[in-house]
Formats: sequence, C-alpha cells, structure tokens
Amino acid sequence: MHMPTDKIVPQSDLYSRESTTARTPDENPLPVRVKARDVSVFYGQKQALFDVSIDVPEKSVTAFIGPSGCGKSTFLRCLNRMNDTIEGCRVSGLIALDGSDIYDPSLDPVELRARVGMVFQKPNPFPKSIYENVAYGPRIHGLARSRSDMDAIVESSLQKAGLWSEVKDRLHEAGTGLSGGQQQRLCIARAIAVSPEVILMDEPCSALDPIATARIEELIDELRQNYTIVIVTHSMQQAARVSQRTAFFHLGNLVEEGPTDLIFTSPVEKRTQDYITGRYG
Repeated sequence: MHMPTDKIVPQSDLYSRESTTARTPDENPLPVRVKARDVSVFYGQKQALFDVSIDVPEKSVTAFIGPSGCGKSTFLRCLNRMNDTIEGCRVSGLIALDGSDIYDPSLDPVELRARVGMVFQKPNPFPKSIYENVAYGPRIHGLARSRSDMDAIVESSLQKAGLWSEVKDRLHEAGTGLSGGQQQRLCIARAIAVSPEVILMDEPCSALDPIATARIEELIDELRQNYTIVIVTHSMQQAARVSQRTAFFHLGNLVEEGPTDLIFTSPVEKRTQDYITGRYG
C-alpha cells in the first residue's frame, strides 16, 4: 500500500543538527521522499558507514560520488534493504520513506522493493523474453487483472524506458539477446513496471559504451519528472550532467552534500575539492 504523499517530511532538521557533514540547502527545496538519520552499517565487526544523515528530495536526481570503497553503494543498498541479504550485515539509525520507517519489522521487504526499485551496475535481464522480463514484477504483485492490462503495463514501461520502438516487434525474443545498452534500458523498464516511487541506480552506465551511456542519461533526465532517483556514479561528469543534488562520500562518511552546481564549482570541504580536482580517488 502506498503512503499518502502528505506524509512526506519537509526539508528539515538537517541544517540545525550537529554533524560533521557540510551541507548547503536548496534555494527552493522540494518535498523530501527519503529521510536518513544517523545511519551506520556494520559487516560483522567492521564498520562501513558512519552516522550518515541526508534528505532525498522527490522528483529529482541525487548523485552519490566518492572513491571506490567509500560507502556510497553500501548506503544506496540500505534504501531498499538489499543489505538484508548479506550475512552479518547490521544497519542502525533511521531511514524513512514518506515518513515511515523502512526497517519496521512489520514491513515486508518485498513490498518495499516494489516501491523502491533498483537498477544494477551490470545489466541483468532474466533469461526470459523481453515481454516476460517486464511482466515479471506486475505478475508477482498482482498489478494486472487481464492479459490486456499486462500488455498495457509492458508497453507503457518499455515506452518510458525509451525501448519500445526498438523491441515492439520482438517482444517474445530473449532479453539477453539485446545489446548492453538495450539490456540496461530493459532493466529500467522492469523496475518501472511495478510503479515504484523511488529508483536506485548503482553505476548503471559503467558497463556501457559512450553512446549507450548518453541514452541512459537522457532517460534519467526524463524519468525524474515522475520518479525520485538516486544514482551512484564513479563519473563526476555524469553526476554533473544528470543530478540536481550531489553527496560526496569518503571512508564511510558523508563529507558534503548540496546542490550539484555548487558541489562542483565551490565546495565547502577541502576533501570534496581534492576529489573533484583529481588529487585523489
């Protein structure tokens, strides 16, 4: 069941609370879709994330940047409880979607992952037809009452993912037979098909060539009209092109977050400046 959007918390106590994170608020803040407060992650005895607090505004793209192993993907996976699948992983702190704690024991993680979809680094279509890849989620969640309903969901999802015109005559061919860029768009269509509110993308272009990457970036820009998007990227150019807010992670800490243009032109923290100018990372 989707929460009413009046539960969305306004941009918030972040700017008054004590924290080591440098923050710059937006001049015209959007409502907050995902709120994280003091989130830490442990793998056994090892702590991978330290007291991360951030707001993710709706209908916009938030980029997580930072060197390899800095915690950005670990934090991304907290947002739809993917870390639950890792033995010995423990998450503390609060993460709320539309004001509701996503780690509440009464919340079904499968339902959460329908609301918070994920697109992975390497395209991972199921070994099924293009049609069945997109229909899989709606079928599990009972979103289509008839074949014509399902046909409409599949077509709409492929349209939104910018893939329909390329595959409409081959829907019953294997999804794994598509090119890398098409496979990634198929995975985006699969995520969209269950009508999520948030889409997480973990380096979605790292396995793609420049032309396919440009197509995915255009698509991200279109999708943010209707979805809240969080993207982890190693490419600072990509973060600058597609996001409205950027968060810089280093050694498990959220060092700085703010409007993307300010992060890239006049960051507050020297560590952010050093990373952006290529002094490390």
